[in-house]
Amino acid sequence: MAHPNDEWQRKGATPSDKTARQELGLTQDEIYDAIDAGTLQYRQAYMHGNLWLRLLRREVEALARARHGDRYVSEQQARAELTRVNREIRRLQTELAELEDRRAKLGSDLGE
Repeated sequence: MAHPNDEWQRKGATPSDKTARQELGLTQDEIYDAIDAGTLQYRQAYMHGNLWLRLLRREVEALARARHGDRYVSEQQARAELTRVNREIRRLQTELAELEDRRAKLGSDLGE
């Protein structure tokens, strides 16, 4: 049987309140209202002295679907994924350019 805290430990299962706002289009007020209503669990976390909230992804997604509908949530998630993919492509393009420059320098050092 799964331990109740397992979900809090699983990678990707606990987005921050900021991520919930960005990826699912929720407002901070919607998040706080759901916490007050008992429909969102949270854990407090601190980074560089700043408080942020860890939430359970399944609960955040259910809240977003209830507030804005399935289609809206799917579109928001697709936009967020597209942003991540574009960022990774840019990172890889930069890395590739650096490797090609290094290859060219090594080739010229070897007289190739």
